[in-house]
Amino acid sequence: MFALLVLLVPLVATVTPVLSQACNVTSPCPSAYPCCSEYGFCGTGYYCLGGCDPLGSHALDSCNPNPLCETANYTLSDTSRILSNYTLFNGNASQYDWVVEEGSVMNTTSGGESAVALILTENGGGTLVSSTRYVHYGTITARLKTGQWAGVVTAFITMSSIKDEIDWEFPGNATTQGQTNYFWQGFIPQQTNGVIEYGFTDTYTDWHDYTIDWQPTALTFSVDGNVTRTIQASECVNNATGVSEYPNTPSRIQLSLWPAGIASEPQGTVEWAGGMINWNDSDYVSAGHFYALFQSVSVTCNDPNPPNANDTGYVYGANTTLDTPSITYSNKTIILPKSTTGGTGGASSLTAASDMHGALVACMVAMAMAAHLL
Repeated sequence: MFALLVLLVPLVATVTPVLSQACNVTSPCPSAYPCCSEYGFCGTGYYCLGGCDPLGSHALDSCNPNPLCETANYTLSDTSRILSNYTLFNGNASQYDWVVEEGSVMNTTSGGESAVALILTENGGGTLVSSTRYVHYGTITARLKTGQWAGVVTAFITMSSIKDEIDWEFPGNATTQGQTNYFWQGFIPQQTNGVIEYGFTDTYTDWHDYTIDWQPTALTFSVDGNVTRTIQASECVNNATGVSEYPNTPSRIQLSLWPAGIASEPQGTVEWAGGMINWNDSDYVSAGHFYALFQSVSVTCNDPNPPNANDTGYVYGANTTLDTPSITYSNKTIILPKSTTGGTGGASSLTAASDMHGALVACMVAMAMAAHLL
């Protein structure tokens, strides 16, 4: 679950926090800085793009529409479609398929197949790559090779702007298993929804196709076309509240490699990931980094109601509440005005460091949640 947040922990020593306003559903952003970023801080420009939380923003329409799902096969070896600095993204999902939110990627080959490597280093931390388009139900398959080192976690997940989440994660050196999990709006249940999937052939040596088949009525996980787990949406109703706690909001696809086996993580997280990272490992010393390989991601969209030809993105409807998100289509532009692109998106009193500060705060919250969960 914590691939998105925890990989930013190594920045604690290098980022200088600046003052900016935190935001959430009970403390929304002001009109001057209307967008609540994925890390929970108010701003403009790229704060209004991927991960922008409409419930914490000044208004539901403060965030740009989430770019519509597109049925496609993304070959990740073509890094021309991957923007290496997400703060320079202007929202044009036709120009870039992926943005690097943290860390770095590089072209490589393995087993005769071209791929992109997500990099993890002791000083630089891990890597997080997010899709520019969203999926609102559909089938998503990632072809990948995991890491094989204790404390180094490979992840393929979906994450919505209000923290609905579906996970394939591969902790540390457990290269014959994977873990599946799901969350609703970031809520941590008393009993985890995570399940360990056993019996894989080597996840580091061999290419495997990992699938998240996310439909309105059921969520199915598969490996190489073989179903490993199915969750019925009807099973996810909270008996005490009557609210369905099933992921149901448009989500980005995220690929990551993150350091769970480090001193700043809770002991439970370190143990879950296979122990502390050995920075003297011969693989790390020879290459100068740890890595996970991603060859492709395929997406088959299955929107509950097909969009019209002039629709551009998903938005949260006027009747949206925390318990019952309502998703509609918009024909508004998904691209930022030129005056707000690049750097801090024109928010003169906010800097990229402020969003990193927000990320660090989120990291601390995530670690606390991890301790509770694990």
